[in-house]
Amino acid sequence: MINEDGYTPAAELAQKNGARFPNETNEYRQARNALLAEEIELRRHIERVAAQRRALPPGGIVKKRYQFISPDGPVDFENLFDDKETLLIYSYMFGPERTRPCPMCTSFLSALEGEVLDIEQRMAIAVVARSPIEKLLDFKTERHWQNLPLYSDPTGEYSRDYRALGANGNDNAAVNVFTRRDGTIRHFWSEEMGPVTADPGQDPRGAPDLMPLWTILDMTPEGRARDWYPKLTYGHA
Repeated sequence: MINEDGYTPAAELAQKNGARFPNETNEYRQARNALLAEEIELRRHIERVAAQRRALPPGGIVKKRYQFISPDGPVDFENLFDDKETLLIYSYMFGPERTRPCPMCTSFLSALEGEVLDIEQRMAIAVVARSPIEKLLDFKTERHWQNLPLYSDPTGEYSRDYRALGANGNDNAAVNVFTRRDGTIRHFWSEEMGPVTADPGQDPRGAPDLMPLWTILDMTPEGRARDWYPKLTYGHA
C-alpha cells in the first residue's frame, strides 16, 4: 500500500522492521513499533521542511559593506565566502560587555568544531562575535578549538541587522545563511523561532535543533531536563 505522498505507510514499515532485543516484552515491542512509526513520520517531515526551505524565493540583497576583523586583519563580507557560493554565519553570544561567552553557544560551537572541515567542502562558514578578535582567539585557545573560523564584528552593524543584537543591546545567538550568485549576495534563511514561537513548558529553540547535545539527551529516559544547561567548565576540567 502506498499513501498519497508515494510512501509506504509508516506503521507498515515499522511492522516490517523486525528488530528485537534480549528479553523485551510484547508490550515493549508494541510501544516501540508505534514510536518507530512516529520517528519515520518525523524523518519525512524533516525532509519536507528542508525541501520547502530550499524552495524559498530569493531573499533580500545584502547592500551594506559589512566589515569584520579576522585573525589576519580586516575582511569584507564577501571575503567570508572564500570560493564558495553559500555562507553560514553563526552569531556567537560573546559581546564586549561579557567577560566569558555564553555557555550554550560554546557547547554548540564545540560540537561544530569537529564538523568544520566537512562543512567547508560544501559551503563557507564563519563564527561572528562582537568582542575584539584577540579576546575571541584567547578563548579559542582555552577551548582547544582548531578549526572554527572566528571573526569580530567591531561596529555591531552586521549583528544588529541580522538578529544577533537586540534593541536593548543584549547579544542573541543567530544563524544566517547567505548566497552569492552571479556576484550578487543575498540573505537566504535565518532561524526565526524564539520566545514568541515557543510552546508551553519548553525552552525557546529552533527546528531543526542544531545542538547534538539535545538530540542525544532526547534519546534518554531523563530527556533534556528543564533545570540543566551546559557550563563553560566542570569540576574535572
